[in-house]
Amino acid sequence: MNDQTPIKAEVVIYARPGCHLCDEAKAEIARANCTGLYNLEEINIDDDPELARRYGYDIPVVTINGVHVFKHCLNAADFKRELRRARKTT
Repeated sequence: MNDQTPIKAEVVIYARPGCHLCDEAKAEIARANCTGLYNLEEINIDDDPELARRYGYDIPVVTINGVHVFKHCLNAADFKRELRRARKTT
């Protein structure tokens, strides 16, 4: 990788199956149309008792490069803005 190649941001969405807010958040992330700028990991909080305890029904939670940036909802424009901000600080 050369110095001109931007580093992709690491985006994590903490969610659970059947969560309509989680599905909406994922749709908005996709609608932002900037998939080449980040790697996305979806974590099912029900697979980890500690995460299930920590987040409960306060989902989805979205982090970018380890920083919590959204909880419960987001829209495509806000996601794109936060993604660009996070990439500038790395």
